[in-house]
Amino acid sequence: MAVIRTKPLEVVLCAVLVAMVAVTFSQVLFRYVFRTSLDWSEELARFLFMWLAALSSAYAFKTKSHFALRFVVDRFGMGLQRAVNDLVVLAVSIFLLVFTYQAVIYTLSVTNQTAPGTQISMAIPYSSAVAGGALMLYYVLRNWWSERGKQTASLGD
Repeated sequence: MAVIRTKPLEVVLCAVLVAMVAVTFSQVLFRYVFRTSLDWSEELARFLFMWLAALSSAYAFKTKSHFALRFVVDRFGMGLQRAVNDLVVLAVSIFLLVFTYQAVIYTLSVTNQTAPGTQISMAIPYSSAVAGGALMLYYVLRNWWSERGKQTASLGD
């Protein structure tokens, strides 16, 4: 239970991946062994993939494993590096705010639409963009704040 409390994003990512594999496996099993097709399996696998992509992007921001071009910034002095980093965080934050806001608007616009195979509201798969965008913004700001604290502490030493 300690893993769930300390790493909920990782637990959800694993659950979504297992569900996607199970749905895809059942689709293959039914199609090639039982010679029948499941109407909902391909659609559900696609929706799970949307959630997996959005949450994996947030995980990349959490662990700082996303692509970064540091070789240009590293050529500057420490003070300028900090300013450039702050500027990058500001630009990414503004982008993620706009992205999440637009994702909310779009998700609300499709709440009355239902998926043909699963009969669920289309707001469920499209809300993955809202969750992913909000989590990415949270992790960008959390990592920035944490780095600022470490830089301030190291300057005081």
